[in-house]
Amino acid sequence: MKAFRLDELDAERAANDGAYLQFLRERNMSVGLYALDAGALDTQQPHRQDEVYFVVSGRAAVTVGTESTQVARGSVVYVPAGVPHKFHHITEDLRVLVVFSPPEGS
Repeated sequence: MKAFRLDELDAERAANDGAYLQFLRERNMSVGLYALDAGALDTQQPHRQDEVYFVVSGRAAVTVGTESTQVARGSVVYVPAGVPHKFHHITEDLRVLVVFSPPEGS
C-alpha cells in the first residue's frame, strides 16, 4: 500500500519551489499535486496524456479547449490528451490532484 497526506505533499512541493509535485508513478498512471496561488498565472501546455483534475481546495475557472467552467473544492475535470487547458481567475489558492494516464512523461 502507498498512502499520502495532502498537507505533507503540499509542504514537500513548496520546499522544492515548484507548482507541481509528482508523488506517485505506476505503469499505467501517475499522480501529482498542482498548486496555484490566488492571482497566479497557469503556464502549462497541453500534455500527451489524458488527465483528470480533482480540486482539493480553492476557487478558479478552467478552460479546456473552447469550454470554460468554474471549479472549487470537489470539482472533477477531464482533459483529453493534446487539448489546450488553463486555470484562470484564481480567486482562492488552488490545490489540485492530477492523474495522468499513461504516466506523465511516457
